[in-house]
Amino acid sequence: MSQPSAVTTLSGLNVLAKDLGQGTWISRAWIPGATAGPAVVLLKDSQVYDISVRVATVSALLELDDPVAYLRGLPLEQPLISLDDLLLNSDAALRDATRPWLLAPIDLQAVKAAGVTFATSMLERVVEEQAKGDPAKADSIRATLVDSIGADLSQIVPGSAQAAALKEVLISQGMWSQYLEVGIGPDAEIFTKAQPLSAVGYGSDIGIHPKSSWNNPEPEVVLAVSSRGKIQGATLGNDVNLRDFEGRSALLLSKAKDNNASTSLGPFIRLFDDTFGIDDIRSAEVALRVVGKDGFIMDGSSSMNQISRDPLDLVAQTLNENHQYPDGFVLFLGTLFAPKQDRDQPGAGFTHKEGDMVAISSAKFGTLVNRVTTSDRAPAWQMGYRALLDNLHSRGLVSAAFKPR
Repeated sequence: MSQPSAVTTLSGLNVLAKDLGQGTWISRAWIPGATAGPAVVLLKDSQVYDISVRVATVSALLELDDPVAYLRGLPLEQPLISLDDLLLNSDAALRDATRPWLLAPIDLQAVKAAGVTFATSMLERVVEEQAKGDPAKADSIRATLVDSIGADLSQIVPGSAQAAALKEVLISQGMWSQYLEVGIGPDAEIFTKAQPLSAVGYGSDIGIHPKSSWNNPEPEVVLAVSSRGKIQGATLGNDVNLRDFEGRSALLLSKAKDNNASTSLGPFIRLFDDTFGIDDIRSAEVALRVVGKDGFIMDGSSSMNQISRDPLDLVAQTLNENHQYPDGFVLFLGTLFAPKQDRDQPGAGFTHKEGDMVAISSAKFGTLVNRVTTSDRAPAWQMGYRALLDNLHSRGLVSAAFKPR
């Protein structure tokens, strides 16, 4: 729906986790000053602590057998900043460059994503494919698909005999798709969403390719996994998607997914402890709100209990004897949300406009909020591996980047 909106700042969309005081929360922040650089931070009692002198990369922290016990044993000194002030200063439009702000809560890890893991979004991928990137054709194709499939895909176990039988029927009808193959077939779609160190965090601008005219946010739960395949925690993510690019050809997936500032994570990783675990992931409800400068508002949601593949299965399909991640990885789990709401012209569907504010929230995680721009206007990614190592060396933190002290 389109209506006037009183929300003009990212903080107006921010909702903190309901049990913020109980969990174990880590992230990264940029610390300005004479020796400026990224720092691993710990949230405790609404205060944020710089712990980078002890552990200088999130990757090294998550390689510990028990990172929660390690963090609980750390001696904490003066807080770096309060949580409220850190969140306020993380809004790129209002930022005071002399004070800390949030970064993406990961560093050296690979950034992976599972696609087509929900039945509803599975159908939308087929719609994109058959529409060849043209949103005007989407409604009629969607109706035809529903009539042809004649089954509730959410009830079909991927890789099962029932899935194989449905595949044969759809092939005979000329309705089979590569997206249905990875949606209900035995092998999940696992792709590289972004390069290590390229993700942006809470408050940063997110980038849409300037040539895209049909795109959308994808609100997702994102697992943080060690090199051994142990899930250490989770955060929220926006798997920014260009429907027109991918719809023209699946071979354009990397161009549809991996652009400057097209991956957002945060605000914090919540570590698995006695208050939070895998069952909380399986039952998570993720809400989405988009607020445009034109007064447009779109609300959506994604229920993890409707995912077609269990998170543990997706992790096992990502890291196994065929593929390793020595610095760990994060894994986007996919989304139920697939927008059909028209923004401008009837039948044209939803697409972002510059200045949109996107809020992704969940009771167990808090809220990830970003503002939309184009990927060529978003701040260019500059800190890769060499720049990070050089920065840590100048601050005397290299050894803590590889092994916590």
